[in-house]
Amino acid sequence: MKNIAPKLILASVLVSSSSAVMAADNQWKDKSYDAWLDGKAETALLLNTNLNSFDINTDVENKVVTLTGQVSNSTEKDLAGELVAGLEGVESVNNDLTVEDQHQSSDNQALGALQDTKITTLVKTKLLMNRDVSGTDIEVETNNGTVVLNGSVDSDAEHDLAINIARNTDQVNDVVDNLEVTQ
Repeated sequence: MKNIAPKLILASVLVSSSSAVMAADNQWKDKSYDAWLDGKAETALLLNTNLNSFDINTDVENKVVTLTGQVSNSTEKDLAGELVAGLEGVESVNNDLTVEDQHQSSDNQALGALQDTKITTLVKTKLLMNRDVSGTDIEVETNNGTVVLNGSVDSDAEHDLAINIARNTDQVNDVVDNLEVTQ
């Protein structure tokens, strides 16, 4: 009987350590499989020519792929999600990709163009309304708040006046002087 107690203790230690080894082995296998799926997802995204895969990140945990990063539009977001969901071994996809706000970008461009047109109109009107400047001989262009004056004026005083009229117009950031003085 005395020999049985140590044998039982030894058996229980072996069983519990065996279970721990098996659990660690399963955990290692799961992490390896997730890493393999991550590589597979990255490759699928990389090989698709309709996506910029460098802006898409993948993370895999328990066979669930999470996509993060940014794409140009909702079609690209859906495409990335479908490509990864179609991979063998992937159980589900969390598509957390964000879509660039294309409308805001185009709205900002349109607003900038309108602002430049307004500035051009104001400067040209001021030049035409001033009787000491030959406004009809001066061409005005505006780009991002920078006014470019092209053309010719009759004197240095008229030149300086035209430049100052442009500079003193609201919302003008800078003036590029391409005026020629013809005497």
